[in-house]
Amino acid sequence: MRVKRYIVDTMPEAMAQIRSDLGADAVILSTKDIKVGGFLGMFSRKKIEVIAAVEQEEKLKSAVKAKPKPPAAVPKAAVPKAYQRTAEIATPSAADLPKAPAPEAIPAAKDSAQDADYVRFAEIMSQAAAAGEAQEVREDTQPPIQTATASAEAAFQGAKAAAAAQGNLQTPPAEPLSSRLGISESEQRVLEELKEMKEWIAKLSRHNFEARQLPEPLEPLRDRLLGQDVSARLSEQWLGAAEEALRESGMQLGSEQLQAIIRERAKAFIDERIGGGIQSDTRIVYIAGPTGVGKTTTIAKIAAEQLFRYHRKVGFITSDTYRISAVEQLRTYASILNVPMEVVQSPGDMQRALQTLQDCDLILMDTAGRNYRNELLVSELQSLFSHSEHSETYLVLSLTSKSGDMIEIADHFSKYALDKVIFTKMDETGSFGAIFNLLHAHNLRLSYMTNGQNVPDDLLLASSDQLCDLLLGESWS
Repeated sequence: MRVKRYIVDTMPEAMAQIRSDLGADAVILSTKDIKVGGFLGMFSRKKIEVIAAVEQEEKLKSAVKAKPKPPAAVPKAAVPKAYQRTAEIATPSAADLPKAPAPEAIPAAKDSAQDADYVRFAEIMSQAAAAGEAQEVREDTQPPIQTATASAEAAFQGAKAAAAAQGNLQTPPAEPLSSRLGISESEQRVLEELKEMKEWIAKLSRHNFEARQLPEPLEPLRDRLLGQDVSARLSEQWLGAAEEALRESGMQLGSEQLQAIIRERAKAFIDERIGGGIQSDTRIVYIAGPTGVGKTTTIAKIAAEQLFRYHRKVGFITSDTYRISAVEQLRTYASILNVPMEVVQSPGDMQRALQTLQDCDLILMDTAGRNYRNELLVSELQSLFSHSEHSETYLVLSLTSKSGDMIEIADHFSKYALDKVIFTKMDETGSFGAIFNLLHAHNLRLSYMTNGQNVPDDLLLASSDQLCDLLLGESWS
């Protein structure tokens, strides 16, 4: 294992040096902001410390000769490790892939049971899972640490030892990214105060909404909206319309009529924000989001939809080299779907991958899950995205998250020109107000929703009728 430490001004500079020194197989082990130079903490310069590593050629060869049997389940997360070369990825030829032009317009999704190819793929996925070939990564799975994890941990310890040998592990606290971007401390304080004021106003508004006296027939509806965590502003708008209609009728409207009024308002709200699936002229789709929301599994579901229902030739790109399991998980799906896949770490890799996959009708790019509170990590995604009129960027969020967290996550990712949002884990919650709150706070279009772990079946195109049924407690299946 060869480990090297870099002190650079920007991440692209680090990527270039790492590729030059360690080659294409190198993996970044850690990054952090530091100060260098100066006197007594003054006049110092802000830099980025990057530690990277690569397995030596002899160890790579021995690893190929004695490849261990895949574990029963892939670890949820582990210390980064050099992954196998991209060139080793089994890439089928263009002749083996379905060759058909993209349809002019993508119709609404049909029942998967009506599509024979789709059913056959589902059977293949089931058989592969039973044979241990499809290593599904569930977010709640914590398997025993396997040999790969031990190897990665050894790499990490080697990185620490190398950095310690250079005698510069005692670095000052990291500077906020806002400072490196030229935002003054006073401006940062103003932004924080505005955020606190916004949160305070929201809490006050909700308190006033809960304390407000409403006609008795509207009380159950208010309780329902509160229980679904719908924001006070939206609830006030919908209940206000129902209250006005109730008073105009001389208090003669029944509960079903009042619920119909609120349902009509909620449905109109969603109808204005429905974005549908992937457009027929879209060439590349970027999938971004925080850790643990199920991005990779969602990509596999979308790929199956595009392959078997719309007969588009699909390719995969992944930049998630931080998790040991991530590349292998997507590679498994690529093998089962018989689609090409490329692994990238830098903008240069990205351009080469796009060139390799130029014959594909649609490219789906999986990105590493990011701690949305770490602006440096989130900003790394921007260097890989190349927005155009034929690209779409999707934000993936889990419905098991709190409504406020979803809005904050979208705040951090919105700087990268988000187009649509996908909500996962619909089957793991009974609260759906967060969907309405997020769409009210951000100019995003609602696309897919997932309601299970099964690939390819548990993928739905969102509909306003379905969401209103779930929100208001009406039966839906």
